[in-house]
Amino acid sequence: MAYRFAYEEKSARSNPARLSFIRSPDRATPVKTSIDIGTDAAGQNVRIDVQELLATRLLVQGNSGSGKSHLLRRILEESAALVQQIVIDPEGDFVTLADAYSHVVINGGDYNEREIAAMGARIREHRASIVLSLESLDIEAQMTCAAAFLNALFDAPREHWFPALVVVDEAQMFAPSVAGDVSDTVRRASLSAMTNLMCRGRKRGLAGAIATQRLAKLAKNVAAEASNFLMGRTFLDIDMARAADLLGMERRQAEAIRDLERGHFLGLGPAISRRPLSIRIGATQTATRMGTHSLMPLPVAGAADMRSMLFTEMEAPVAPRMFAPEPEPVAASEVLERIAAVEGLHEDRDAPVVLDIVAAVEEAEQSDGVVVAMLAEMLADPDSVFQPEAFLYQDFSVRCRMAKLKKVPLDLAAFRRRFALAKGGVFDPAEPRWAEALRVAERLPDDMLAPFLQIARAAIGGEPCPDDDVLGRAYGSHSPGRIRRLVEYMEKQGAIVVRSDFGGRRSIGIPELGLSTEAE
Repeated sequence: MAYRFAYEEKSARSNPARLSFIRSPDRATPVKTSIDIGTDAAGQNVRIDVQELLATRLLVQGNSGSGKSHLLRRILEESAALVQQIVIDPEGDFVTLADAYSHVVINGGDYNEREIAAMGARIREHRASIVLSLESLDIEAQMTCAAAFLNALFDAPREHWFPALVVVDEAQMFAPSVAGDVSDTVRRASLSAMTNLMCRGRKRGLAGAIATQRLAKLAKNVAAEASNFLMGRTFLDIDMARAADLLGMERRQAEAIRDLERGHFLGLGPAISRRPLSIRIGATQTATRMGTHSLMPLPVAGAADMRSMLFTEMEAPVAPRMFAPEPEPVAASEVLERIAAVEGLHEDRDAPVVLDIVAAVEEAEQSDGVVVAMLAEMLADPDSVFQPEAFLYQDFSVRCRMAKLKKVPLDLAAFRRRFALAKGGVFDPAEPRWAEALRVAERLPDDMLAPFLQIARAAIGGEPCPDDDVLGRAYGSHSPGRIRRLVEYMEKQGAIVVRSDFGGRRSIGIPELGLSTEAE
């Protein structure tokens, strides 16, 4: 035993991350690295060696309702104090881990691709346990977000290769065996990221633990890299046969997988057991936000009452508004004229009030001029358009303080729109010549406002069509594929019409303006 520990200590000196698992802080006794996940058929505790799991990875399979999420939750809770945990959560099932543990919940729908990648790099650097919730996104956006995040984890610098357990629920969504409804570009990116995690992640400290409803839907090169298996209930012959092969069981024994109860799994692997072992997963301390669905009494109401509850409000007339409509904005020059007209009538009584209004108007005009100047200065830096919006807003706030403004004139949402307008060449949105173009742009998301305005400026001025580099700078992306998809999306929304001649020259028209760029 002493010889084995001396050998492990010697091998761990070359890998400090491994040493943290072998030696305790007092450098006297080995650290406990196994966790209890449940009991076997004889009632004995079944343990998983987390240290071994990091080196050999895990695959969990089971139909919906078999207890996969409960199993993953048990593993995460038991190992929370042992290893950094990173959870890719497509359904938002694991966000409640933050209630009892130190996990940080990241809602993928609140950030763009650059911000998600930046977070992935910081997570590796600071060894934070996180849950990346993707429930607010559609399937294609989920795959894109997960791919960007996993690639950032994988591409972290060598000094940040700390051990981390990367749990991916519903892995068949991110590593499908066949093409589905998503584009080939998105599918290839997501599959490549999952393959890197399972095939090459070990040397970078990333240990994949993936769960899937059906092995047949999961890409084989992703599933084949796992050496530990926990197989739950499944009914289709093809899935039972693949599960039996992975467990080293004969085909005639595969029927046992169909008879497993909810929360029961067959386990095999160097971190679990050298022989297939039946395991009943233990209880967890946390639960999903929705809980489990069970039968409950129906409401007691007659057909007429139910119909009344369902349709009454739709049939009733809309109540009149009890508040005055918001007044239309008034130009600064008109405000000054009104003040001048009133000033002679109420010279003595209202002089202080009039002076305050005049000062407020002058301050607003000064602030707007400062904002325009600052936006121009920020855009003079060629790298500014590729910076995260939070960073740009912080820079803008500092510039406001340096200009001795009493307060920052724009909040983050207003700054985001003004900066997008400025990238499109519109520094004063009140100019009449931009009114129609901005009206057409209302059907597009704010992040597409700048490239659309670049096209509109070229069309209004009769200039050549902006190339992909110009549109990419306005959109904040170096990817030609993203710019191509951007143009396609704007065309699908009816904002633009793209024409290409046989020479490959492109022109873009804006139907509602009746204008078109020159071919380029």
